[in-house]
Amino acid sequence: MKKYFEVVDELSIKHVETVIAEKSIEVLHHGTPLQPYDCIYAKGSYRYESLLRSITEACFDRCYMPIHPETFSIGHDKLLTHLALQRKNVPMPKTYVTTSIASTRGILEKVTYPIIMKFTKGTQGKGVMFAESLTSASTLLDAMDVLKQPLIIQEYIETGGVDTRAFVIGDQVVAACRRSAAEGDVRSNIHAGAEGEKIMLDAKSRRIAVDTAQAVGADICAVDMVQGPHGPLVLEVNLSPGLQGITKISGVDIAAKIAAFLYEQTRLRKTSQKKEKEVAVLEELGILGDKASTQKISGMIVPAEMRGERLLLPKNVTHVAELREKDELQISVEKGKIDIRKL
Repeated sequence: MKKYFEVVDELSIKHVETVIAEKSIEVLHHGTPLQPYDCIYAKGSYRYESLLRSITEACFDRCYMPIHPETFSIGHDKLLTHLALQRKNVPMPKTYVTTSIASTRGILEKVTYPIIMKFTKGTQGKGVMFAESLTSASTLLDAMDVLKQPLIIQEYIETGGVDTRAFVIGDQVVAACRRSAAEGDVRSNIHAGAEGEKIMLDAKSRRIAVDTAQAVGADICAVDMVQGPHGPLVLEVNLSPGLQGITKISGVDIAAKIAAFLYEQTRLRKTSQKKEKEVAVLEELGILGDKASTQKISGMIVPAEMRGERLLLPKNVTHVAELREKDELQISVEKGKIDIRKL
């Protein structure tokens, strides 16, 4: 981050709290109000879901944050994740949700085995169990009943203990790896002892991974998928994925890519805010509006905005000049000066 931002602070979420009042939410660090930042990347395990959401609610409109407030609730709850994915038509295994032992037993009697049983909360493969028959599922259910938590039952996709993790930043998959579960374990999480290898995802899998990130509202996340009979199926989304494992496997410096992405999004946000202020001033002066075509803009100072090596003109400039796509233009250029006239 220090390669891009003037000041970088790393704050432990354990020392952060929020104060929610009638008209505001205040974020405190060690009891002191959080100073203004241009960018905040908030992350943490599911145990901090409520705090992460309240921090993001307080700061989301003040600076660039890559994860939306509601995303912390969605991404840290497997049920809400599946609902968000279903709404956007993202492919995933058939999933059942239940809260009572009686209804769960009814589901267990009609599903096709083997199945996966898991709690709605949990990361890194924790709380995920494999049942190969009704007998084993019933035994697991008796043990899980003690915890009194909502339960998800999901069809098991036979992959030989192999899944794929795609690391998404913005609208791109920047790295991917294939993970193979340790012998005797169906969980393919690196934290659970799985082994990984670098892979290049096909276009369909990359699109599904990006669609998944957008469905839950995360600009940065990891998406776990398996290969089903008809193509990739999404298992879950990780909002606070570990970087070391996939960085070593893929050879991609993911931390550097995250830093560059955060800087670029922050820059775009600040540029957009400047333009909004400029437009507001022009509207006050009567330069923009129904009579804009008869007005003249003189001496307006704006930051140069480039797309690659091409200069983009402000919207109000092309509007006042009545420039349209396919217009023939006469352009005169010298160092530090461009003159454009419509023929």
